[in-house]
Amino acid sequence: MCGPCNVLGCVRSHSRWRLSGICHSLLLRREFLVESPIQSRISPEWSVQTVLLWRKSINLKNLVCSTVKHSFSGIFTASTGTSNLPEVVAVALVNNIEASYCDSKIEKAIPKQDWMENLRDGEPEYWKEYAQDCAVNRLFFEEQFHILKRRLNQTTSVHILQKVIGCEWDDKTETSHGYQNYGFDGEDFLVFDLKTLTWIATKPQAVITKHYWDRQKTTNDLWKYYLTQVCVDWLKKHLKYGRISLMRTDLPSVSLLQKTPSSQVTCHATGFYPDRADLFWRKDGEELHEDVDKGEILPNHDGTFQMSVDLNISSIAAEDWKKYDCVFQMSDVKDDIITKLDKSVIRTNQKKPLDMTIPIISTIVISVILLGGYIFTKKR
Repeated sequence: MCGPCNVLGCVRSHSRWRLSGICHSLLLRREFLVESPIQSRISPEWSVQTVLLWRKSINLKNLVCSTVKHSFSGIFTASTGTSNLPEVVAVALVNNIEASYCDSKIEKAIPKQDWMENLRDGEPEYWKEYAQDCAVNRLFFEEQFHILKRRLNQTTSVHILQKVIGCEWDDKTETSHGYQNYGFDGEDFLVFDLKTLTWIATKPQAVITKHYWDRQKTTNDLWKYYLTQVCVDWLKKHLKYGRISLMRTDLPSVSLLQKTPSSQVTCHATGFYPDRADLFWRKDGEELHEDVDKGEILPNHDGTFQMSVDLNISSIAAEDWKKYDCVFQMSDVKDDIITKLDKSVIRTNQKKPLDMTIPIISTIVISVILLGGYIFTKKR
């Protein structure tokens, strides 16, 4: 079995090496335990939304080359001090879409996409070893926690350790890039340098672990092998089974939103796939970098993505609105989606003032009727 303490055995049978068969782990931002909406069918506390938000929080996107077309990554999370959560959670992502899920409570791999069920049936050993590794990683993570908490002198309260490991591959240039990061309580902790095969400590508390792992030359060589070869092979395998879904292109619905007439205008694009997209405001055809607030790309529950960018309109004169537009661009799509800044198309929660025309006309009609009745009575 390719468990966390059997890396050499995994390499000897690298065609069956699992993403979860790795000997270290990494961590998630603490506030997501109470703030993140979760959509996992198996464990409502964890989801791909949580995973992607954590990836943003530790600047993992800095590792991503904009030309990379496809990605395969595994995120392993362990927590202490949280009785209502699984101790260990593992999520596999393909192109930032949740592909499979496992935790220490269910101890089995769960396909999260229809095409992953086909992979499960076609690669039964994958699911068997994935579930085994999930169980073994529970013990390993517990041990790592004890070590880290002693080093950091943090033996109480809630702590979270998470690891992200994966690769990116461009199907046009055939180039790839691997990465492996650790985080502790939502902050960068250790980063693997694939060029030097050493570890970078991003916190003073991680220096001791860095020096110890740097001395594990054989293990670091195995990491290189996994990140540059095994991971890419597995990415291609997943693309084979999920090609129709993963290689599709969905264009978004773009809307202009505003809370009040004086508040900022939000350009919101939702329902697009893949997530290689950009959204920005322009004035006279030039992209704006001031008076704008750009959000991150976030996942929707249906496997598509959404993003938004706000425009401060407080200093924009009414006659200048026509100079502004919101532009959505998607990689490999020729035509942009352009939405003009126009009050008539802005969606708002503000209630429209009551139309006084009908009440006024009704009042006049009633008055005329009453007056006519009065005159008729007087004549009689």
